[in-house]
Amino acid sequence: MRYLFLFFLLLFNAKLKAQQTFKAKFDSFKKLEIDSGITLTFDEPDQLKTALPTKLIIFALPNGNTTAQSFGKQLAPGDDWHFDIQHIGAQTAFIRKADPQTNYIVVYAENSLKAWPAWRRKFANSDERIANLVKLIESHYAQYHPQLILTSHSGGGSFIFGYINAQQLLPANLVRIGFLDATYGYETDKHQSKLANWLKLPNKSLQVIAYNDSVVTYNGKPLVSPTGGTWYRSQLLAKDLVVAGQLQKQEFEDRISFRNRQGTTAFILIKNPAAKIFHTVLVEKNGFIQLVLAGTKFEDKGYKFWKDRAYASFILP
Repeated sequence: MRYLFLFFLLLFNAKLKAQQTFKAKFDSFKKLEIDSGITLTFDEPDQLKTALPTKLIIFALPNGNTTAQSFGKQLAPGDDWHFDIQHIGAQTAFIRKADPQTNYIVVYAENSLKAWPAWRRKFANSDERIANLVKLIESHYAQYHPQLILTSHSGGGSFIFGYINAQQLLPANLVRIGFLDATYGYETDKHQSKLANWLKLPNKSLQVIAYNDSVVTYNGKPLVSPTGGTWYRSQLLAKDLVVAGQLQKQEFEDRISFRNRQGTTAFILIKNPAAKIFHTVLVEKNGFIQLVLAGTKFEDKGYKFWKDRAYASFILP
């Protein structure tokens, strides 16, 4: 009888889990509001285990998106289309299943202006504020001794460059930086030496994904200036690191690649002969998974970047 009860309990819990909705999941997250208009949302695993290594991922939101939209859900009639273009929540679930021996925490960083470049312009000491914000998040998980990962999409890259600006040297516990079409703010004078020196430290990873936005027109006008898009800025960063002796260039039919031998530092730059807008498609096609798992033993296991959604089964209704 006892075993029958345990079986029923397991079945009941599995059924509850299977019936979990986006609203129930999202409403369960802890949230923290900061006086400068920042809202942090914490997506933690079901159990945080002190015996396991912890990776603390800060995801800086793209321009125009809310955290709920970036987390993503199955679209229902009347839903905003932004809920179906990133799916960071489902991609996080995929990552956790791929590597169950690590605590993966994702903290979404949103601001009231819905644009990190605009937020940084509003505050004179914005870079220091970002650095202090990251320290605050780290202190929340100090008992787990987390490895810090900074990721971003679109204008969220401004958050990362603000953080870099505030550091004399990038800290050792920062183990990975990921830009998903988010390198608009890269400047050689401000960022090259800091990133190059940081990458000389052991177990550091830089992942950059972009596409050729320089050929795209929107409403009859160029989408970006000749030097203002991620195609130009990502290649500038890659070439700066090539000069530093850290990357080699390869060219393929659909992309240009810069990477080191281990793949821990890698640039995937998608060519665009049809001049399409791939800004969010880079995320949708397993881009966040690639940022986090590239250069590890889990890369390409159960997914491929620039292929169909490997995380589809994790998208909540």
